[in-house]
Amino acid sequence: MLRHQRELDTALELDRADPRLHDVLRLGAYQLRWLTRVPSHAAVSTSVELARETVGEAGTGYVNRTLRHLRREGGRETGDGAATHPDWIVKRWTSRYGKSETDRLVAWNDTRPPLIVQPARWSLERLEKELRRAGVEATPAPFGAGLEIRATPPPSRVPHPASLPGYTEGGFIVQDPAHALIARFAAIRPGEFTYDACAAPGGKAVALEVAGGRVLAGDARHERIGRLAETTARAGVAIRSIAADLEAAPLRPASIDAVLVDAPCTATGTMRRHPDARWRLKPSVFARAAARQRQLLAAAAPLVRPEGAGRGGLLIYATCSLEPEENEQVVESFLNEHPEFTRSARNDAVPAELLTPAGDFQSLPQRHGIDGAYAARLVRAS
Repeated sequence: MLRHQRELDTALELDRADPRLHDVLRLGAYQLRWLTRVPSHAAVSTSVELARETVGEAGTGYVNRTLRHLRREGGRETGDGAATHPDWIVKRWTSRYGKSETDRLVAWNDTRPPLIVQPARWSLERLEKELRRAGVEATPAPFGAGLEIRATPPPSRVPHPASLPGYTEGGFIVQDPAHALIARFAAIRPGEFTYDACAAPGGKAVALEVAGGRVLAGDARHERIGRLAETTARAGVAIRSIAADLEAAPLRPASIDAVLVDAPCTATGTMRRHPDARWRLKPSVFARAAARQRQLLAAAAPLVRPEGAGRGGLLIYATCSLEPEENEQVVESFLNEHPEFTRSARNDAVPAELLTPAGDFQSLPQRHGIDGAYAARLVRAS
């Protein structure tokens, strides 16, 4: 429904409807136009009942008339591709990537994402073996970063993660290859004390621990702390979790070998998984997001131990955004204000096609077939 929201809103003339009924009408219209397994009369009657629960009897007649009119129109409208996204963001991407790549990016965002798992307490070999034993088909994910779980008929549906072998034991986590690759790009040395400062839901913290790091995972967003605690308790053998704001972290200056700032962002690289994001964003949001990201990166810098004796000194900045204002521009601004830090890319950590000319990590859905993400690896010399 969210992927086709723009088309549905136009067909329903929602500007004339009670805002409380917008989602009810969208759900009904989506079923009428796109879900062939739902009988038309059931889609209408269910929507009428939802309207009754939402606004009372007064809204039922309007919903009934609107959806029956749409039903009489018939036909399946798919729009022109770009109509599934706001015009302003399509224009923005077109100016950067060109029309062909933008069309591929829009099409990518409008498909259902696969289920991809990464080994955690289990090795990749054991995970593959246990999945096969349970009759679950899995194939290597792009760039060898995890396993893609295939649908097995009948019915042709991807199983829920909790139903897979190893879920309860913490054998795996659900994570797109892009985010697993950021942990590889970080190339934090085994045994180093690592602070994942914006850690929820916890996937990167687990990946860093699997790679040998001693991880402290923190987050200031109270609504996400529960998810962080669940993930790290299930899949992270020795991860400690704290509720802490990075700008007031209970840590001594220069006491951490490596700090990961996986900054809150506009998430334009994950719109396939979060289709609502495209409608929540406004053109002004990138400047506001970048200002907050610069604050977080500046707060993390004093915590990093200067590099010495073969340890310490790492500051990793990451987002799941495609936008330069949130990515390389934030890093360039930080480096201009903190001359004690320099870029220090590990060219052997990830495939060369995922590295920018400056040596940062960047994955683009339309080119690489994984979520969009960005990371810069910075070292503190003094």
